[in-house]
Amino acid sequence: MDNRLNEIRRMIKYLRMEMLAAEKAVRKQINRDEDCSDAALRVLAMRSTLLGLIHERNALGGGERLLDVDERLQAECRAATRKPLLGPRGHRER
Repeated sequence: MDNRLNEIRRMIKYLRMEMLAAEKAVRKQINRDEDCSDAALRVLAMRSTLLGLIHERNALGGGERLLDVDERLQAECRAATRKPLLGPRGHRER
């Protein structure tokens, strides 16, 4: 089950990268005033595939809760041991 879950996560990551590239192509076509319906339909197909993968991942118990901006700012994400900053003369403070 963990292998399937990791495979789904890799597929989701790959699909997100492909979607970003396709969306960039759509924006370029729009900026050049070209027809972008084919690329837009591919993006929509990728989104529906992505939703299916996300539902499958969640069904396997892999649904991680994503933090919103306020929760990320409040979370303690610093390293436990951190070197002190250099002092005024370039020596480490002890």
